[in-house]
This record gives sequence, C-alpha cells and structure tokens, in this order.
Amino acid sequence: MIFPNLQGPKRTAFQLVGVVVTMASLSFAAVPFYDWFCRVTGFGGTTSVADRGSDVILDQTVKVRFDASLEQGMPWSFKPVQRSMEVRIGETALAFYEAHNPTDHPVAGTASFNVYPYAAGGYFTKIECFCFTEQVLQPGETVQMPVSFYVDPAMVDDPEGQFVHEIVLSYTFHETPLPEEQAALTTPAADNEAAVN
Repeated sequence: MIFPNLQGPKRTAFQLVGVVVTMASLSFAAVPFYDWFCRVTGFGGTTSVADRGSDVILDQTVKVRFDASLEQGMPWSFKPVQRSMEVRIGETALAFYEAHNPTDHPVAGTASFNVYPYAAGGYFTKIECFCFTEQVLQPGETVQMPVSFYVDPAMVDDPEGQFVHEIVLSYTFHETPLPEEQAALTTPAADNEAAVN
C-alpha cells in the first residue's frame, strides 16, 4: 500500500493501519474457510454428512464410543444413552444422547462435535443428527436426541484409516440465544399478559 503524498511517520502509520485492517479481514474469512476445509477433508475429526446410508456393508466391525460434555456455564445435563456399540463398517447405526434442562426457564443449545482418531473423521458419516439444528429444552424437560450414522467402507483402503478399530464420537453443547418466538414467551410483557388473562 503506497501513499505518495505522505512523508515519514504519517506514511508508516497509514501502512500499519492498512496491515491491521487487512489482517482483521482475513481473520474473519479464515473461520468459514477452515470450517469448509474440515468438512471436506475430515481434518481435525470433522465428520461427513450424507442423505442416505452406504450401499456397501462389510463384515469388518469397528467399535464406536460416545462422549458428551458441556461448555462452561451451560446449565443442562448431557450424556450418551449408550457408552459404546460395535457396528459393521457401512452399516447404518442409531445412537441416542440424553439432555435435561434442570432450570426454571427455557434454554437453547447447539452441539459442536468431532471424531477421534482424526484419521476416521472423513469416513464417519452422519445421516441425521441433533447437532444439525439448535435444540430448545423447556424447564425440567428431558429429551433423547438421535444420531444416525455409518462408517464409510472406503476407510479400510486408507493407509491410516485401515488401522482404526475404535472411533470416539464427541459432542459438546453450548448455550445459545433463544429463538425469537421462544424469547418472546419469556419476556416480562408476555408474563404480565398471561397473568391478566
């Protein structure tokens, strides 16, 4: 970036401001780019998504373990219904996680996830998952949330994936703002209107 009419310190200051603005812009672009890269490559344990199951089912099996955690401050309890299952590679499986809202108000949450080892990330394919959408639990509500998945048979031909015999699927729930229609129900104005009626 060149400023022909500026001399010495002023020119340097404008160049530094230009660098800061450029770096800030790139940092905002990096987040969606990294997310896209992880989803395409399975890098960092990011899973794949499909609209239907695999056409090929192998006799070879893999153990899938399920893990659950909460972001600090998230008031729910959250756990897998089953700790593990043995599945045939390519077979569509169904697992459940359980969440409970012990508070006296609705709480919304979204789940982030990953798969370990990372070599299995691109081959662990979800068909349906509670993590695809925001979840809202009412006061005292407990729900069981499904995840339908399969392990892509192509994993057995991968130089690293062929040695994977156990996969860990981890979810972390984060509290998120309530959807507008839910938030409107919890405002003082809505409470007062309900009291009048």
